[in-house]
Amino acid sequence: MKGEEPQSKLTRDVEAVLIPSGDKIQLEKDKPFHITQSMGGSYTLIYDNRVLVRVDAKDCDALGIDIGPALQKETLNQNEEITEEVIYNRLKEVYDPEIPVNIVDLGLIYDCQINRKEDGSYAVAVKMTLTAPGCGMGTILAQDAQSRILEIPSVSEAQVDLVWDPPWNPSMISEEGKMILGLV
Repeated sequence: MKGEEPQSKLTRDVEAVLIPSGDKIQLEKDKPFHITQSMGGSYTLIYDNRVLVRVDAKDCDALGIDIGPALQKETLNQNEEITEEVIYNRLKEVYDPEIPVNIVDLGLIYDCQINRKEDGSYAVAVKMTLTAPGCGMGTILAQDAQSRILEIPSVSEAQVDLVWDPPWNPSMISEEGKMILGLV
């Protein structure tokens, strides 16, 4: 089609997640794909001209992408105090695979509890919701959030629970998120 980016072909087989069901799927080498979104360490693709899938950054080589040093994240000092701001900044690295807005600006994070443990490390508990209760990507997004929190050197435990009360609604989107989505 006119105006579309050219398709690429996978350089190897790779595991992906179907959107929006959350089911795992094996993508085959030499099949065509088109990247629709690359945010937060994952890629959303149209695979084989027919399905929407999510591929983790660890498999970017199969997409012909060399991110090298870009994978290196800013790290915190092992002894730095962990605050809600630090946690929220990490959670802003997690994106809905269908919407180009992070989970914080979408208004999906409801609560963040940080507790310092006896050994000096931190345990973090987050409550998050989804834009729709039936979304199959919920566990994937919760795992992404947990992984981002655990990347902080002084965090030894991270729990992310999906909750449905209060129900999410578009008014929970931040001003920045609304601007990205063209809602303001």
